[in-house]
Amino acid sequence: QVQLVESGGGLVHNGGSLRLSCAAPGFTLDHYPIAWFRRAPGKEREGVSCIEANDDDIDYADSVKGRYYIDAVKGRFTISRDDVTHTIYLQMDSLKPEDTGVYYCAARGDCSDYEFAGAEEDNEYWGQGTQVTVSR
Repeated sequence: QVQLVESGGGLVHNGGSLRLSCAAPGFTLDHYPIAWFRRAPGKEREGVSCIEANDDDIDYADSVKGRYYIDAVKGRFTISRDDVTHTIYLQMDSLKPEDTGVYYCAARGDCSDYEFAGAEEDNEYWGQGTQVTVSR
């Protein structure tokens, strides 16, 4: 069983920044689209962002193509992947208290409908999550 590992969570003030990382020790994620999800207190897990796999039609000179965001984080979050370290990142800027939650990364078949794919069975591999808390 492949286990993804998230890191980079923490406590920040309103307006602060964090960078989350996602990797799979002993396994390469290069051929998988990767999505970030979050579960806010008392709410269901929701998709936040997704990036297509390295072997899909991604033009790395185009920072938009192959990367998707929900409206609530557009312009504030940036998803990226590093071919050398086989790590996927979620740069989160201008954080708000409503961004608080446990953030998970997951490997999936493609980025379509990732926003609604927060259930365990909707993705192939999951991480254990990292807590992000944004204070007012």
